[in-house]
Order: sequence, then structure tokens, then C-alpha cells
Amino acid sequence: MGALKIIFYMLGGIIFLFLVFLLYFTITEYRPDEKIVIQNNPDAPVIKKDTFQVVIWNIGYCGLGSDMSFFYDGGDQVRTSRENTIKNLQGIKGVLDTNRSSDFILLQEVDTSSKRSHYINQFNNLTNHMEEFYGYFAGNYQVQFVPVPVKSPLGKVKSGLATFTRFFPGQVTRYSFPGNYPWPRRLFMLDRCFIVSRYKLPDDAELLVVNTHNSAYDNGKLKKQEMSYLREFLLEEYSNGNYIIVGGDWNQYPPGIDSLPEISNRYATDQAPVIEDDFMTSGWKWMFDSGAPTNRALDKPFNEDSEIRIIDFYLVSPNIKPLHVETTDLKFEYSDHQPVSLSFKIE
Repeated sequence: MGALKIIFYMLGGIIFLFLVFLLYFTITEYRPDEKIVIQNNPDAPVIKKDTFQVVIWNIGYCGLGSDMSFFYDGGDQVRTSRENTIKNLQGIKGVLDTNRSSDFILLQEVDTSSKRSHYINQFNNLTNHMEEFYGYFAGNYQVQFVPVPVKSPLGKVKSGLATFTRFFPGQVTRYSFPGNYPWPRRLFMLDRCFIVSRYKLPDDAELLVVNTHNSAYDNGKLKKQEMSYLREFLLEEYSNGNYIIVGGDWNQYPPGIDSLPEISNRYATDQAPVIEDDFMTSGWKWMFDSGAPTNRALDKPFNEDSEIRIIDFYLVSPNIKPLHVETTDLKFEYSDHQPVSLSFKIE
């Protein structure tokens, strides 16, 4: 009987500690408002030029280079070494140096204080490196302790999106996407969002540059809510006479891509959803480079047999003319994503 009591008390203690653990993270859960103004500049100057270049890149917190596999994708690693993280960061800065003539640089998965990236503040590091740009950050993953995998927990994560711009914006705003995972899983997952930076143009119009990072690892329900919210936002802004470009990691294929022979024969289009052909109204254009992948699977280190995808691309409003889109093929040396550049003209 004494042994049964000991076992009972031990189990009760474990359950109590687990409940306290969940209570703590429920109380301290990151709950951002739907709309957060990061910066408001009513005296921002009017931009006189009409041709621009933008680059998007999910830098994978400088921890998902070509040597890496990741447990969430079926791999066997949780994090790379500090040495590799620094090497990837330096490599990413080198690639961005080749794009310093760009007007906008939109990055995703930029860590500021995470165990997975050895607590290197990547946003500050990149901001100091690209001193001619204005830098803005919006958090989308702020958890004090991610408890998986059990043997080697991911630990603290502080990460988000970063927008770098040559022009002084009239306003920069973080918008929360709707939807999340059920409790308690949501306590340890991302709070998805997009950043909108607004630039004054002649005739009282605005150029909106939108940096987005949509959900992954969901059954499609979250993506559907996010895309519906984004669509409504974009159509309203366009109806106000604004010019809009959206770029980032959509975690899904652009419309019509599965009908292109060069895509269906090379890329695993069944491994990510495809946005519906009629998702946007007439005149909106989806811009991607079909000649190179933008993302790879992380079930193993990268090789020529790795599963590849095109999930980083652009959406532009009807009053913008795309000029050229190109993916820089780095063989995923520094990240599990590759940078995509777009030049465009305001019509």
C-alpha cells in the first residue's frame, strides 16, 4: 500500500507541475493586437521615382543551411552549431550586398534572441550592416520555452519579419493574421502576421510594400483564413487608389503553377497547396521564377534528390507593371529558402 501511495503522489506531482507549466505559458502567451503601428511619419517625403526593385528571402534564422536537417520536417537535428550560424549570417550578408541597389528587402525568420540561433540578434546585425536602409521588425514567434523535441528542446524563440527600405515610409504597421492552433499547442507556435510599409506618391496615392509569412505545418485551415483576410485588405487598399506589392514566404504555390510542364515534372507540387486561380480579381499578377526552386525539404541535408518547391513569390496590383523576376540559386547554402528579386514600374 505504501508503494502505491508513493506512485500516486509522484503521478500527482507530475500532473500538477505540468498544469503549472501550461498555466504559466497561458498567462505569458504573446497576444499581439490585430494592428500595431510600428512607426508613423506624417511628414515623410513624396517618392518621385516610378521604377523599383525588391528582394524577398526567408533566411531561416541563419540555422538551416545546406548541411542541416530539421526534426519538424522529419530530419534528425534541432539546431546547427554557433559556428555554422555565424557562417550562414555572414553568407547572407554577402548575398544582400549584391542586392544593395534594391529599394526594398523583405526578410522572414529573422531571430533576435533565440536558443536555436545561439541568441545572436540577427535584426540588429543586419541593420548595422545595411546602414543606408531603414529597418523595421515585427515579431511573429515569441515563446519563452518551446518544449519539443523532449530530449533536446528548441527552447526560447524570439523571431519575426524584417523590412528594409531606402525610403522613409509614411507608416509601418504590423497586421496579425486571424486564426491559430487550438490550446495548448498555440502556446508554442507562431503568431503569423504581415508588415505593411506605406510610401507617399504624387497625387495623394501610396505605394504599399507588404512583407508576409503565411502558416506552415497546418491542414490548410489557417492558410485559408489568412488568405481571406489578406485578400480583403488588398482589395480595399487598391480601391482607395493605392499601388500594392506583396512578397514573402507564402508556404504554398502560386496559382496555375501546377499546369506548367517544367514545374509539374520537377517540383513536388503535391507537398504544398496551390492558391486558387480565381483567388484575386482580374488584373492582379502573380510573379515567380519557374527556373529555380525557392525552398527545399529539411528531412535531410540538401542534395540533388532533395524535394524542392516554389513558395516564395510576389503578388502585384493591376496598376503596377512587373519588369523582371529572378530567383538567385544558391543551392540552399545559407538557408532552406532562396532570395527572389523583382523589378517593377508604377503605371
